[in-house]
Amino acid sequence: MILLTGFEPFGGDSVNPSWQAVGGAAALLRGDGLDVETLELPCVFGESARVLEATIDAIHPRIVVAVGLAGGRSRMSLERVAINVDDARIPDNQGNRPIDQDIVRGGPAAYFTTLPIKAALRNLQIEGIRAEVSQTAGTYVCNHVFYSLMKTAAGKTGIRAGFIHVPYLPEQVLNGSSIPTMALDEMVWGISVVVRTALQTTVDEQFAAGAIH
Repeated sequence: MILLTGFEPFGGDSVNPSWQAVGGAAALLRGDGLDVETLELPCVFGESARVLEATIDAIHPRIVVAVGLAGGRSRMSLERVAINVDDARIPDNQGNRPIDQDIVRGGPAAYFTTLPIKAALRNLQIEGIRAEVSQTAGTYVCNHVFYSLMKTAAGKTGIRAGFIHVPYLPEQVLNGSSIPTMALDEMVWGISVVVRTALQTTVDEQFAAGAIH
């Protein structure tokens, strides 16, 4: 079983490309005969983590790939690390705005992805999809979900899990804007490449994909 998650719209947007891309990727993977479930998460601190954990407990996935929007980024971001802090620049969809709060009191400072992100990056580049390894998932609901996901996965056997950020869709940006975008088809294919890589890769590759700052 594979679980793919995206988010509902937030911050005044009418769509969230993460949810649209997850639906498309699930259809592609099902076409390959894979068992895939999708879940739209609320953009709400706390509730999003509870919904995700309950779903994992119910369906027992082997692979979980959570996807969220990172407006302003130009590439699919394969997130390396989730940190134990909520620090919201804007309120979530229920008006919550935690600042400098632990996600899990007394929890580890961070969790690392267990997806083979270097091998996935290589395969995405081969496919001509703009991608990167990212060293920060932010401090908003995406990071909250990523941290909670990895905490849940750490307490179970046989789950590989991680988080991907995607850019804006072209239709979310005004004509003539310099804000980077990515076509939905590219996101869909990219997520499917990451999942297939996770299914096929036991030990991740090692090559430089870090950041100087």
